[in-house]
Amino acid sequence: MTTLELSTSPTVYEPLDALEVRPILSHEQAQWDRLMASHHYLGFRGIVGEAMRYVAILEGRWVALLGWGAAAFKCRHRDALIGWKPDIQWQRLKLIANNVRFLILPGVRIKNLASKTLALNTQRLSDDWRTAFGHPILLAETFVDNSRFKGTSYLAAGWVPLGKTRGFNRNGGKYYYHGIPKTIMVRPLGRNPFHLLADPLPHPELLAKEMTMNLDAVDIDTSKGLIEHLRSIPDPRMRRGVRHRMLSVLTVAVCAILSGAKSFVAIGEWAQRSDQKMRRRMGCRFHKQKKLFIAPSEPTLRRAIQQIDAVSVDNAINNWLLQQTSSRDDALAIDGKTSRGSTNRQGNKTHLLSAFLHKQGVVIAQQAVDVKSNEITAVRPLLANLDIAGMVVTADAMHTQTDTARFLVEQKEADYLFTVKDNQPTLKKDIDILKLESFPPSARNMRQRSRPTGNPQDLDQH
Repeated sequence: MTTLELSTSPTVYEPLDALEVRPILSHEQAQWDRLMASHHYLGFRGIVGEAMRYVAILEGRWVALLGWGAAAFKCRHRDALIGWKPDIQWQRLKLIANNVRFLILPGVRIKNLASKTLALNTQRLSDDWRTAFGHPILLAETFVDNSRFKGTSYLAAGWVPLGKTRGFNRNGGKYYYHGIPKTIMVRPLGRNPFHLLADPLPHPELLAKEMTMNLDAVDIDTSKGLIEHLRSIPDPRMRRGVRHRMLSVLTVAVCAILSGAKSFVAIGEWAQRSDQKMRRRMGCRFHKQKKLFIAPSEPTLRRAIQQIDAVSVDNAINNWLLQQTSSRDDALAIDGKTSRGSTNRQGNKTHLLSAFLHKQGVVIAQQAVDVKSNEITAVRPLLANLDIAGMVVTADAMHTQTDTARFLVEQKEADYLFTVKDNQPTLKKDIDILKLESFPPSARNMRQRSRPTGNPQDLDQH
């Protein structure tokens, strides 16, 4: 939203070099919410989805407030610009943030304050989001009500207008017509944001930033932690000369990888940078003379990892990851992809079937698909060692198979949601006979245009 200027005092010209824009502190949220609710023309009830609240401070005084939340579920001009497919959009919509509120506080009329605040905010938005939620922001968006504002501050801060909305907003999964078209404006953050958002294959740059985990928020050394999951893995090394337990070596390696390490060298460097508290949690060797926990070196990590049974480690880590995230995610997706640059000596590329959590986007299991077979036969070994009881497993039309459905229900005590296409003509015909338009949610419900009670987040989602 564009700025709201309530003061009638004349515009002043002040140097903005000292302007600071930062996320609010936890004890400041009540004041931020109260000011936004009191002085913004839309009021304020909360922010949908992952949210960040910012304050602009000049010479110790709060001069502006900004709120960021979840992107519009659909937006025809934005989606056309990105060019992504629906399944990719569902996965990467979290990489777009919506500037849902922007308020210049009453009594403040400073030349160029709004555009300077926006510029400083977007400079740090992606890094702040990654710190808070574990992934970057590639594109910022907002919707400007042209009946009130021109969006000049956004234009001056480098935002680009894309077109106008149709005058709908989304609330409770339905769309309502309010008759006030708004200008859609976006601000790319970083390099190649549209390519990263639309590319059907995960980009290494994006994965390096996304595939990290906050180790302070997961169980490592508790009775159900990572160490306990790895404890059953045998140590193939000769006992003579062993200084670091295999259990601690594996724990260090796993923690390093979850923190973004991609090579033996990176794992070793991460281990040496770890602090004493982290080394104690990972079960590192305690040096009695130095009275310090000692992390294994890169050569020790390399030798030990190369000797270990990779399948056993993979199963242990998968179950641990599932345990860490299943309380927040009850849906599991199955999907296959051919890895680029993975051609072996026989000229065959590696095709992997993966299981990943819908909400968290965390891959918890992978299974190589035999070149003489297909993904269907890989489902059982993929899920064999995972505790997915009570979860819903989704898959594309290839996996709409009776044997797979029975395996999930009878052996894994899970539910399933499969796609039905022309590869199952009899089943598809049976479904057509049911006339699904008679069951909610129906197209009729989605076209309802009555105005809801209350005032939802006015985001014009299409």
